[in-house]
Amino acid sequence: MRNLLTYLLFILLYNTSFGQIAEVRRITKSLCSPEFQGRGYVNGGDSIAAQFIAEEYKKIGVRSLKRSYFQYFSFGVNTFPRKMEMKIDEKELIPGIHFLIDPSSKSCETILKPKLISAKIALNQERLIAEIKEIINKTSAYNSVVFNFGNLSVDSLKLLASIKYEVAEFVPVIEVVNKKFMWSVGRDQLKNPIIQVQDSIFKDNKEWKVDIESVFIEKHTSQNVIAYLPSKTKKAKTIVFTAHYDHLGRMGLSTYFPGGNDNASGTAMLLSMAKYFKENPSNCNLLFIAFAGEEAGLVGSEYFVNHPTMKLKKMDFLINLDIMGSGEEGITVVNATNFETEFARLQKINDDNQLLTQIKKRGPTKNSDHYWFTTKGVPAFFIYTQGPNKNYHDVFDTYENLSFVEYNDITTLLVKFVEGFDKH
Repeated sequence: MRNLLTYLLFILLYNTSFGQIAEVRRITKSLCSPEFQGRGYVNGGDSIAAQFIAEEYKKIGVRSLKRSYFQYFSFGVNTFPRKMEMKIDEKELIPGIHFLIDPSSKSCETILKPKLISAKIALNQERLIAEIKEIINKTSAYNSVVFNFGNLSVDSLKLLASIKYEVAEFVPVIEVVNKKFMWSVGRDQLKNPIIQVQDSIFKDNKEWKVDIESVFIEKHTSQNVIAYLPSKTKKAKTIVFTAHYDHLGRMGLSTYFPGGNDNASGTAMLLSMAKYFKENPSNCNLLFIAFAGEEAGLVGSEYFVNHPTMKLKKMDFLINLDIMGSGEEGITVVNATNFETEFARLQKINDDNQLLTQIKKRGPTKNSDHYWFTTKGVPAFFIYTQGPNKNYHDVFDTYENLSFVEYNDITTLLVKFVEGFDKH
């Protein structure tokens, strides 16, 4: 009989685990699909994702904290909704593969004839100004500049990092790179475009046909998506789970950034936590916040802490989930050095249950939505996975490249952390 009960318990746990993985994959795949527009600021991608998350909350059975799941806010953002074309020798270049537009770039429809500027000239202010004046005054055959600093040391590159933005105040800039592309979100607009091209396709003394259209939105409205699961226990502690659902959106009509690891995976785990605790009630109150505007500079979380729908002093601990799609090399916990008691508990849970290969300790950072809460006195961890998948802020961060190999162990770690929280 005991063997039968053990077998039945194993089957129950296996089926539950399989069901959770299947749900996480379904949610992540949906959020990464073209219909969600990269969950950015073109074609309402962020609002499409927000509505999807609210519907998932409803299906799970977690209620809104106020009258609505949504907390609206606005901010300025630069977008690229339409044309994104570049040619050299009549060869059509592929956005996100061959070239990348700086996210703060202005529209540009022209034929660029760039002059190659060496690092030596770029670091000599007098000579650089003279070169730019020649272009502006049309006393040379050039109408733009190209920087090719690929073989320089890291220290030299740091010195040159801001020069392209200074030059773009006067003329368009092409920057040749020999590393993977990484895009972001622009919150303002330059006077001229900055275009990165891979060194594998760069040709000097060539003309570049460019047709890029950008639209600056002074007041883009987005929304945080908030749900609540109260405890039946009086005077219960409150744990907050957060994840940002937004990503980089579109760079023209044909190119979008799926944001699989960053952060469809974290959003899926946020919803998975809500589902688990709805089916397995906790002694803690649980608040679930899916943030917008993280990629634009932690805008959604900053707005929340300044306009909280729950008093911040009632929040006993916050767990921010970002980049949750792997785990082959364990996880990293930001703020571990600030909250050593809680970190020690995580480590003990991991050791006792032989879950992850490592839990790496890291100090405070301003790189995700936990940050604004810690500035207001809310204890918080930011947890992210580590593994061989290095796709980040590029077109290759897809659902298909996620392993979710440690999803079950991370879930177990988080559940046990919450379950034991009311005892400490």
